[in-house]
Amino acid sequence: MSTPLVRIRQFGVEYPGAAQAAVQGLDLDIAAGEIVCLVGESGSGKSTTAAALAGLLPEAAQQHGQLWFKGQALDSLDERAWRQRRGRLVGFVPQDPGTSLDPVKTIGAQVVEAMTVHGMPLAQARPRALELLRDVGLKAPETLLARYPHQLSGGMCQRVLIAIALANDPPLLIADEPTSALDVSVQRQILDRLQQLVRERGSSLLLITHDLAVALDRADRILVMRHGRLLESGTPAQLWHAPAHPYTRQLLQASPLARLQQRRVAPALSRELPLLQVTSLNRRFDKRGAAAVDGVSFSLQRGTTTSLVGESGSGKSTTARIILALERASSGSVRFDGLEVLGAGRRQLHGYRRRVQLVYQNPYAALDPRQDLLAIVSEPLRAFGIGQRRDHRARVLALLERVGLPGDLLHRRPAQLSGGQRQRVAIARALAAEPELLVLDEPLSALDAPVQAQVLDLLQRLQEKLGLTYLFISHDLATVRGISDQVLVMSQGRLVDQGPTEEVFGRPGSDYTRRLLEDMPGRLVPEAEVQTRAVNL
Repeated sequence: MSTPLVRIRQFGVEYPGAAQAAVQGLDLDIAAGEIVCLVGESGSGKSTTAAALAGLLPEAAQQHGQLWFKGQALDSLDERAWRQRRGRLVGFVPQDPGTSLDPVKTIGAQVVEAMTVHGMPLAQARPRALELLRDVGLKAPETLLARYPHQLSGGMCQRVLIAIALANDPPLLIADEPTSALDVSVQRQILDRLQQLVRERGSSLLLITHDLAVALDRADRILVMRHGRLLESGTPAQLWHAPAHPYTRQLLQASPLARLQQRRVAPALSRELPLLQVTSLNRRFDKRGAAAVDGVSFSLQRGTTTSLVGESGSGKSTTARIILALERASSGSVRFDGLEVLGAGRRQLHGYRRRVQLVYQNPYAALDPRQDLLAIVSEPLRAFGIGQRRDHRARVLALLERVGLPGDLLHRRPAQLSGGQRQRVAIARALAAEPELLVLDEPLSALDAPVQAQVLDLLQRLQEKLGLTYLFISHDLATVRGISDQVLVMSQGRLVDQGPTEEVFGRPGSDYTRRLLEDMPGRLVPEAEVQTRAVNL
């Protein structure tokens, strides 16, 4: 057998004061031209392994074991040696393009710099930059060279990062959650292009993801990590049909693919007045430009879940902000429990905002880092004058218990909690106001698959117990299909499809909806197998 491109033996990484090693006893080979997906929950050691291969571990990290690349030992290289090799040996695509590109440098300058820093003459690097931007699928790259990152969409910035990673033709490309913040269509475009480029160049790809459906679609081999250890390795077919480790089975059960088996039965049409009725809603930011929201009409029945899906820029968030009275509408009507919301006075809106609460996408950004849980969760109690102040502590403890958090967390701050715990705190804070409608804006996208499943189970239990109505905004179509009674599909400010969930998924009414469904991760696994596997797991 030929020598692998990457060979790791008994490799470990520890941090002073940490309870356990970040990576321990890792044995791993990556063959030339192979696409390997590394999956596992947050804290499993995936990103630490990738950082070690790219020479990006922090100074405090203590590493041991053997790390070989094309027969050369990497674990003994100092930072100066890494600067000479990084980019040539290993290209790295980080997760967040918003923080990875320099905001004060043009796109052209950053792509060119990736080559000139390794000795390529400027006259050669400039035309090469144009070629790279074309290779990653960016249109009119000549105009992009002079633009700054804030002038590009998230998907375009991610393509720029891929171009930078490929600039010096490295034999290994590492992509750390490169599409986790992107909608399903842009995600597929990015991954298609990345897969095509590494195949054409004969490069190897180490793709880190918490989305098992993506791994099943893209990998030649999948590696499952937890608590710093490699638990299982195999082809997608092996892991799908015969997972050997209980944790792998847990990941499969928690994945969006398994949620397809957990579809809800659509409720019978109610003759009651809808809780929320949106009619001919319009929002135009620029009189000359296209409308952000254009003639949108729908209703939410009490106690049901309606999901709003569509690409970034489709108008989902603007629609939600108008419903929440955080954004003005240009025209139209929003009636809640029969009362008009648009144009309502301050006193009416105060009462309305108690009945309609928002759960944000990023719980860490939504919770005040300076406050403890008692102050955070009791904030709506103070704002809406609910109960006596002397009773707030008991109310907060009851709310924490309701979302599955122990009372001994009461005086902890958000930074001392896990991502799943923070999202539960955000839900508890929303419930404190005793709302009837929760608007959930991508509430799962920052969480790994097992925690996503826990939060979804919590939301469903709360809905059954409290009779809550949900407006669920998401780009995860598998989850949407599993939890929704009704689906609304937006594109360019308009509703292009709406109806009961199985009707929209089974008989989409627009070409746009059909394209979205075709872009779902996990499409290479037949649906009959999804259902069988979900039952057997």
